[in-house]
Amino acid sequence: MTAIAALVLTACGGGGGGGGGAASTALEGVGPITLVQGKDTSGFLQEILDDWNAQNPDQTVTLIELPESADAQRQQMIQNAQAQSDAYDVLSVDNVWTAEFAANRYIVELPEDQFPVADMLPPVIDSARYLDRLYAVPSESDGGLLYYRTDLLEGAGITEPPTTWAELGEACAAVAATPAGAGVACYAGQFEKYEGLTVNFAEAVNGAGGVITDDEGNPNVNTPEAQAGLDFLVNGFSTGQIPAEAITYKEEEGRRAFMEGRLLFHRQWPYQYSLANATDGSSQVAGLFAVAPLPGLDGPGVSSLGGHALGISTYAKNKATALEFIKFYTSKEQSQLYLELGSKAPIYTSIYDDASLQAEFPYLPVLKDSILSAVPRPKVVRYGDATLAIQDAAYGALTGTVTSEEALNQLQTELEALTTN
Repeated sequence: MTAIAALVLTACGGGGGGGGGAASTALEGVGPITLVQGKDTSGFLQEILDDWNAQNPDQTVTLIELPESADAQRQQMIQNAQAQSDAYDVLSVDNVWTAEFAANRYIVELPEDQFPVADMLPPVIDSARYLDRLYAVPSESDGGLLYYRTDLLEGAGITEPPTTWAELGEACAAVAATPAGAGVACYAGQFEKYEGLTVNFAEAVNGAGGVITDDEGNPNVNTPEAQAGLDFLVNGFSTGQIPAEAITYKEEEGRRAFMEGRLLFHRQWPYQYSLANATDGSSQVAGLFAVAPLPGLDGPGVSSLGGHALGISTYAKNKATALEFIKFYTSKEQSQLYLELGSKAPIYTSIYDDASLQAEFPYLPVLKDSILSAVPRPKVVRYGDATLAIQDAAYGALTGTVTSEEALNQLQTELEALTTN
């Protein structure tokens, strides 16, 4: 039995499950609903909801904003489900929560034949399935990108972005030696102790040829390859290549640092692109940056697969309205609008291949490749426990509490316990 299968049986044995109750899974009920997600940093979401509400005055949707932290969002959604509360209707779930939420019956199965799934990027729609059934519909995808200052690289005589970690370090040294680059930090990602650290750790491990879990879901993280990836981050902090304050960076802290001109390279999601290119004075780097694939140990690196999908709470009263709202929110037209308004990663293949959109958003081919080659984070039912173990181990190594080898041995032991109990 694989580790994932064992977890499934543990979560679902006897028809139980953490959120199971008498609530109906039938997609019935018409009336007002709520959309529950993390803090809206897009600046345009309410306009989208207003559009729906104008067309459906008797089935309005109200936004409930949860904290910015993904971990806090997940916790509050689970608490609501365990309380069997009908306060939450449509949940915006991180793609790695799908298995956990479906297995514990926090969300209900959706009719796959009512959505254009064949038109969506395969890894994106696959992340919304559990046991080959659809439990959520992607609203946006995400792939990690390397943002870099074109003006500073050109000033140092560098014409191409780095493809390896060694080249990244060499570029930083060259830029630091120029007047314009003096005082600009080399590189940052998301290193605060939250889900973003899991992503950055996974990308470093995968970028060095390692894995956290193998194809069968079994932990295999105490390897030389995984240590080489973690050492890239550990050495970055110890040498100052990664600034000390980056240990507190989530997405928004790093975004502000890059937009204020304090970073040469930044690992970030595509949403940063339109914000950093704003010409209203909010960004000091508008027109002075580009994006490239993440670098790795010996060549281009590997992104973790990001993104969110919409699921329906088991305890929602108006599930029929929730289903129709998800169809509206995840349509191709809306996906392209999210790209145009906030550089959100589309879920439809044809949007990436549109020449006119590529001219307006030149990073689209890079982003498409990032998503298609992305490695999912461990897809396990007890994902919440797994990501906390990853964060503990990685944070300990980055802060010098433990060595990389000790951190990975600790993580291997904890993941083995999670996948066998």
